[in-house]
Parts: sequence; structure tokens; C-alpha cells
Amino acid sequence: MLRTQVQIFLGIIAVLITTIVVIIYAANEQERMETFEKGQRAAAIEDGAGLFETYCSRCHGTQGLGISGLCPPLNDRNFFDNRLSEVGWNGSMEDYIVSTASAGRISSTRPDIYPGQGTPAMPPFGNQSGGPLREDQIRTIATFITNWEQTATEVAEPTIPEGPTVGSDITKELPQGNAENGEALTVSLGCTACHTIAPDGIGPYWLPTADQAGIGERAASRYQQSDYTGSATSDYEYIFESIVLPADFLIDGYNNLMPNTYANTLTDQDVADMIAYLLSIK
Repeated sequence: MLRTQVQIFLGIIAVLITTIVVIIYAANEQERMETFEKGQRAAAIEDGAGLFETYCSRCHGTQGLGISGLCPPLNDRNFFDNRLSEVGWNGSMEDYIVSTASAGRISSTRPDIYPGQGTPAMPPFGNQSGGPLREDQIRTIATFITNWEQTATEVAEPTIPEGPTVGSDITKELPQGNAENGEALTVSLGCTACHTIAPDGIGPYWLPTADQAGIGERAASRYQQSDYTGSATSDYEYIFESIVLPADFLIDGYNNLMPNTYANTLTDQDVADMIAYLLSIK
């Protein structure tokens, strides 16, 4: 009898201990899951940051602040507060980013300040649409972008500068150009986002390679090609035209992703400086 009582007592103790362990584990489970989810999100943000730099920063900027006249900012208070209602999206911001990045965008929703009417405003990145990325990779990019929401501030939209702008007459006499200033302009305007130094650029690349001269030398013959559709009669006018009338002549193999606003947003001196710089690239 005594032995049976001892066994019952030990069984009760074991049940109590097990119950206490389960209660403690359950109490910590929510915290453990939150820690796990934070770790998973941190890993996704890190992966997304690398993919964003590779595939998105050329147009949207390395910090997501956009490139004036080319692509809108994503690290922007207005984007997080108003974008979904502007486009009539009823889902989450992350799903909107995934959908847009996967399928691309045919037309710009703000053609007055960003290009994309008649040519893709954004190419598709999802592999189901012919792009290079899987859906899980695109979702990590979206996770990285949404991570900016808590700290995003308002980014000003590009505005037309005060004073006269250069216009679209490529025979117009411009002031003496400064190549150094022109180089700085090509960076600040985001030109280098597409016109990279290697053949894998989104737009025709500028610097010379082992088998091709730089844009300054190529411009001297480009306007004389049989397939040329513009109106330039010199290398100077050809580059002038490429800046202010980018759709007049498209090099075979490239779409027109150039902003069509420079004639109304750049001054005579701006364009003269850019031409001087591009012509110096031999």
C-alpha cells in the first residue's frame, strides 16, 4: 500500500512539473515567435537591400530617393501615405510593390514629371513575366522598401527651374560649356543610372571599351548613319538632340526611357556643360 501511495505521489509531482514546464513554455512562446519573426524579417531586409542595389537603385537611387525626371522616390512619406489610394490599390503596400515590380508598368502614372508613355515606364522583374527574379526575391525587395516607412520624409517632386530653359531647337547657339560641371550634372540628374560604363547599361554606354570608342567620338559618325532619323548635322547637335529630343532617334536595341522633360527643365548653360562633357569622352 505504501509503495502504491509513493508511486501516486511521484506521478502527481511529475504531472505538476510537466504542467509548470508547459505553462512556462507557453508564456515564452509568443516572445520566442516574435523574436523569430524579427530575425526572419531582418534577414529578408538584408537580402532585399542587396537585390535593390543591383536591380532598382539605378533608377530609384541608392537610398530610394528617386532620380529627378527619371524615376519617383520610394523612401518617401507621400509614397507610403498616398500611393495606394492614388492608384486604387486595396491590398497591402508590400503586395503592391511585389505586383508592380513583378509585372512592370507599361505607362507612367505621372507622365508630366516621369517618362514612360508609349514605352515601358518600368520593365518587369518577375521571372513569370520574363524578368530575372523569383517572386520570393521580389518580396524581399518589397520588405526592404517597406522598412523605410517609419522614417520616410517627404521628397520634393522635380520642379521647373526659374528663368528661361533651353528648349528643343538644337541649332540654338549655346554658351561655352564646362565639361567638369557637365559631368557633375550627369550624376545629379541620374544619367549615369542608365548610361553605365559597360555594355550592360540600360541605355547606350558612354565610356570607351576595348572594341568601341567613347560617346564623344561615336557622336561624330552617329548622325551620318543610314538609319539615323533625327535632324542633327554635327556631333554637337547630335548630343544636343539626344538630351532634349530623345525620341527623335533611337539606337537599335534600346527603348526610349529617357526623360522627355529636359528641354523644359534645363538651362542653356546646363546643356552646354553636358555637351562639353560628353564630347570629351573619346
